[in-house]
Amino acid sequence: MWTGVFPAVTTKFTEDDSLDHAEMERCFGLQMEAGCDGIIVCGSLGEGPMLSHDEKIEVLKTAQKVAGKKPVLLTVNEAGTREAASIARRAAKAGANGLMVVPSPIYHTNPQETVAALRAVAEAGDLPIMIYSNRLAYRVDVTVDQMEELASDKRFVAIKESSDDIRRSTEIINRFGDRYDLFTGVDNLAFEALSVGAIGWVAGLVTAFPRETVAIYQLMKQGRREEALDIYRWFRPLLDLDVSTYLVQNIKLAEVLAIDTNDRVRMPRQPLSGERRKAVEKIVRDALAARQKLPQF
Repeated sequence: MWTGVFPAVTTKFTEDDSLDHAEMERCFGLQMEAGCDGIIVCGSLGEGPMLSHDEKIEVLKTAQKVAGKKPVLLTVNEAGTREAASIARRAAKAGANGLMVVPSPIYHTNPQETVAALRAVAEAGDLPIMIYSNRLAYRVDVTVDQMEELASDKRFVAIKESSDDIRRSTEIINRFGDRYDLFTGVDNLAFEALSVGAIGWVAGLVTAFPRETVAIYQLMKQGRREEALDIYRWFRPLLDLDVSTYLVQNIKLAEVLAIDTNDRVRMPRQPLSGERRKAVEKIVRDALAARQKLPQF
């Protein structure tokens, strides 16, 4: 059902901390122009937990306006299942093509609770769901066994595999074949995951470097591994910025330098400063200086 590059887009704010829809339209448009296959809004990179439900629906509608016929997914990352079910229902009414669902980032559910919460969101929204499994960031692992429990419900269509263990991708394919659309969700494991059978990439640095991200995916899809690997090796220092407590600030700073936008974030986050900012700026500027001409694909 879903395949390709799905940017986990950043949320843009004005100087007074309101949503900046005009800048989001521009930035989302760059993703579509580069050939991305869908958009995921209000995730970790999109500062979803810092947004009200009303704001999340507004961001969803802005993405829908830009994406046209391509799928737009809303991330469900609420602390409580009641609230998760509520935003799932609102997303369905607003015409979302699907949901990416994170188990509660506040309460660390046990396996029984995890499965029950995911089922409750599916029932409430009645939309296709990408299960977001990220045991490092959220300390809840949606395991292969739990995926098997959920497999009987056709609303669970995809997995965003972010366990940081590349072996998990093969385990999912061995257990389920093509039952789930397998996406990689860790930027600096993307080449490896695509090599072993992932069919999609929920990407972060794509927001600053959309053409390179799409090129890697398309070249891998065409079996042009060495060309993809050449770009990936150039990209790796940038991709490492996604795997950090400061991923939002890191990537928004990369956007400043690469696509001429701002790096405003919502408190308690603050833009990078001091030595940390200098270090990230150097990584991005070095990459820009060595940017390659992309092959045709």
